[in-house]
Amino acid sequence: MSNLNLWNELDKLKKTCKWIDLSHEVSADTPHWHGFSSLKSTALYELEKDGFTTYTYEIVGQYGTHVDAPIHFVKGQRTLDTFTPEDMAMPLCVIDKSKEVEENNDFAMRVEDILEWESVHGKIPEGSFVAFMSNWSKRKTQEAMENADEEGVKHYPGWSMEALEFLVKERNVGAIGHEQADTDPAPIAQGEGMIGEYYILSTGKYQIELLKNLDLCPATGAVIFCTFPKVKNGTGFTARCFAICPK
Repeated sequence: MSNLNLWNELDKLKKTCKWIDLSHEVSADTPHWHGFSSLKSTALYELEKDGFTTYTYEIVGQYGTHVDAPIHFVKGQRTLDTFTPEDMAMPLCVIDKSKEVEENNDFAMRVEDILEWESVHGKIPEGSFVAFMSNWSKRKTQEAMENADEEGVKHYPGWSMEALEFLVKERNVGAIGHEQADTDPAPIAQGEGMIGEYYILSTGKYQIELLKNLDLCPATGAVIFCTFPKVKNGTGFTARCFAICPK
């Protein structure tokens, strides 16, 4: 192989494909799980006084768009540093259930939804990243993302346990992702607990939460890159995810 082949391929990808940023920007206003505090930043060195600028950031690992490593929920499971660069690039399958979520904020992705998607787009390839598109990321505030009613009960979508088991056992996916801050829909999370999140992480697979711009990606044909720091024994961290999509 010529040393220039990969460079030529990269040049071709930049010219012929759409590159879609799937991550929220990181700031004090970034959406996050309600149990975590917002990012805090403090100037450690300042340009005018010290000749360069550096900030100290106080941030929870699972902040904004982030990766959850299996050890986040399951003792003895994989940590962030065990995932290789190859684990960060996967075929992307986007299942759009935004209309259903608009009609029912507590919607749970079902096996029949996955099979319906496959009847149009073909079988989900082994090792794929399967993303649940809900348009939940279009909600502009933390309060809108949590979507609590007058009695303080939250309403947001998620995956059913049966759908997750199907993706793992029948399709052997590489990872999953979604736009909301929880894997489980609100009624399950508030009733039975985070059983879906525990399950997917117990299989040794990671997940990405609080994705955005999935509506700019095709149902099939794109490649997703999920990048995150190689934190030793890390349970999770803010992630920069992007997709390369055919025009």
